[in-house]
Amino acid sequence: MARKTGSEAGGRKNILFVCSKNQWRSPTAEAIWRSHPDLNVRSGGTSPNARHHVSEDDIRWADVICVMEEKHKARLKAEYTRVLDFKAIHVLDIPDEYRYMDAELVEQLKQCVPSILMIE
Repeated sequence: MARKTGSEAGGRKNILFVCSKNQWRSPTAEAIWRSHPDLNVRSGGTSPNARHHVSEDDIRWADVICVMEEKHKARLKAEYTRVLDFKAIHVLDIPDEYRYMDAELVEQLKQCVPSILMIE
């Protein structure tokens, strides 16, 4: 039996944050949004040596995918073409110039993510 996504179950939205190595940007986004009552969050990376490489299961689980750069969207589409059908992918345009929980990175994520996910 297939596991229902958050929106199918009428509950929380499942959000996947993606960067390259799953080291700084996507784990920061995961940490920021982890405690939001309307969201379930995960993070992953597109690089083969990412801390957690995005898997097909991650893609299937996600209602919405937020990638940090256009190249991450392209890599996901190349690797998971069929699984990504009907998945919303949003490019946040956050360059790889921040460390984990960098104040400016946190601020950018808090500015752009709520409008994409339609949350407060």
